[in-house]
Amino acid sequence: MARKGYKLNNRPGMRFVGNLSDPQGFELLLQRWLEWLGVQNYSDKSAQNYDVYTRYFMRWCDERGITQPREVTRPVLERYQRYLYHYRKETGEPLSFRGQRARLAALRQFFKWLTKQNYVLYNPAADIELPRVEKRLPRHVLTVSEVEKIMLLPDLSDGLGIRDRAMLEVLYSTGIRRMEVVNLQLYDVDKERGTLMVRLGKGKKDRMVPIGERALAWVEKYLVEVRPLLAINPHEPQLFLTNLGEPFTPARLTQIVRRYVLRAEIGKTGSCHLFRHTMATLMLENGCDIRFIQAILGHVELSTTQVYTQVGIRKLKEIHTLTHPARLERTTRQDEATDTPTREITADDLLDALDAESEDEQDELLDADDE
Repeated sequence: MARKGYKLNNRPGMRFVGNLSDPQGFELLLQRWLEWLGVQNYSDKSAQNYDVYTRYFMRWCDERGITQPREVTRPVLERYQRYLYHYRKETGEPLSFRGQRARLAALRQFFKWLTKQNYVLYNPAADIELPRVEKRLPRHVLTVSEVEKIMLLPDLSDGLGIRDRAMLEVLYSTGIRRMEVVNLQLYDVDKERGTLMVRLGKGKKDRMVPIGERALAWVEKYLVEVRPLLAINPHEPQLFLTNLGEPFTPARLTQIVRRYVLRAEIGKTGSCHLFRHTMATLMLENGCDIRFIQAILGHVELSTTQVYTQVGIRKLKEIHTLTHPARLERTTRQDEATDTPTREITADDLLDALDAESEDEQDELLDADDE
């Protein structure tokens, strides 16, 4: 087990590769690496992705009689890179360059660790060039009318429909990530202050974000009318529960949100991240300074050369009220929102970062589709 919460055998269809009793074999060394990642406080998701991506390579090696990392050379890795480039899924589609890059980057980290631990004499992956990631246009962003069309789809005569509307409103109002929605707990919602506490977000950082009055109203309705009926365990801390009274998984949340987007018949696809991207884009169009959006989204930095400006929650709440398209009313104190930091970060920087997040989220779903 790499760390508490992530187990090597927790994925359907996963099988061990090679001889488990071989102290120099792939399988045993992979498990030791994953344990090291846990000791170094890597997230469970990072450990899982490294496990999945490295195991793809291990199976490829096993089919070619390569059973130990020390048998891997630079030419072997170059052959594997060509294999990834020419690989086709069952649908006939190739792996995205981002998907290829993720698999090769995992190997660079694996062999870097093996070299430091003296399991191999040199790092054959040290100088391997990763594929350049293409820019994807156009960006998928919803209009205000498209968002409202989606919001009207949940069946409000049913408790699950009220729950779904509340989740959609939270995604749209706060722009938090799907994992952050899944991890929300009951006491993370502060109705008086109009805020959400996002605990252990990406990078294991806590942050407080504003939430609009409309979203708060739907969350309150869900808490009063629906959640007591879903909560089988009265001590369950998670805010949103499934019809079985269990906490959501990211995949289940994605399925529900994607279903509503498809039902809206707006000619666009996407799921949770679509609302995150939409919120940021529409707030930009409404005049919100990029650094405030950066703080709400939890982007510590958009490049290695730009310094993050800490923004107080009171100011964030004010800016959110002024510029979020789902606000119930626009405050008349527009002039108070003009005291904003200089725009050193461009709108394109912010949207590019959101695009990269979206593609990373999609790559997490490739595991079941690619092989």
